[in-house]
Amino acid sequence: MTIKLAVVMDPIRDISFKKDTTLAMLNAAQQRGWELIYIEQRGLYLEDGKAMAIMQDLSVKMDPDDWYTLGPEQRQSLSTVDVILMRKDPPFNREYIYSTYMLEQAEREGVLVVNKPQALRDFNEKVSATLFPQCCTPVLVTQDKDLLMEFHNTHGDVIFKPLDGMGGTGIFRLKLSEPNVSVIIETLTEYGTRQIMAQTFIPEISTSGDKRILMINGESIGYALARLPAKNETRGNLAAGGTAKGVELSDRDRWICEQVGPTLKENGLLFVGIDVIGDYMTEINVTSPTCVRELDEAFNLDISGQLMDCIDEKLKTDK
Repeated sequence: MTIKLAVVMDPIRDISFKKDTTLAMLNAAQQRGWELIYIEQRGLYLEDGKAMAIMQDLSVKMDPDDWYTLGPEQRQSLSTVDVILMRKDPPFNREYIYSTYMLEQAEREGVLVVNKPQALRDFNEKVSATLFPQCCTPVLVTQDKDLLMEFHNTHGDVIFKPLDGMGGTGIFRLKLSEPNVSVIIETLTEYGTRQIMAQTFIPEISTSGDKRILMINGESIGYALARLPAKNETRGNLAAGGTAKGVELSDRDRWICEQVGPTLKENGLLFVGIDVIGDYMTEINVTSPTCVRELDEAFNLDISGQLMDCIDEKLKTDK
């Protein structure tokens, strides 16, 4: 029987063809003969307790000038599909949370959701790293100005960042000589009403980069994409102008993956990207991890194919 795979994503017309990970996933599914269904977040809804969506049949092509075709809109139950990829980009706001409730209802109706809706809520991409203190540099999560000032004074060179950002947005590096510590804390915490994260700065980002390690069902793919900051930049994020190169995992990287992997698998997080700088994990990305296209090209991989094989096996096992 043909597998029906639905994707919840930002408008497909607006993606970056060259590097979009979701497009690679959809192409891998289509190559296996699976049917593709397209859903935007606004199209999810509940009706009389059932998970529903405004859906469109979808076909994709790896053509930079013409990469998708959509059919007419239909209103159908999410239970008509076998698996849903939740690939809506952050921000992780109230609307995102509401979407996970709807996807959780689809899950109750027998649909496999990747990643698991409850885990998307439970694993904040910044805070979840603190579940593994043995893998992290000193870190603080608080909205209290005095605690943040103390952390800065103790460690001297620190990173402050919001808990709900992506692509390097809202990240500040503060050295001990920084004259604007107070105003930066006030801005990020919205005058003590918003939790933020403080981490010690890891200088290896300038030499070995911010490494994105992709994991499928708790196992790493064996390689990482090292994102190196642009000149006069602290952030390695590609969205912030960083450059990337593929690297093999170090022994320390593999150890971190071994620490984190079982928890990811146990919580239904089939596709995850962990970020490692130097010897330390800084984030666990669960919403819509990227870098598949770059790693495929660097090492002649088929990461999306590996994910589809994992999904196929899980569908068979869960029946």
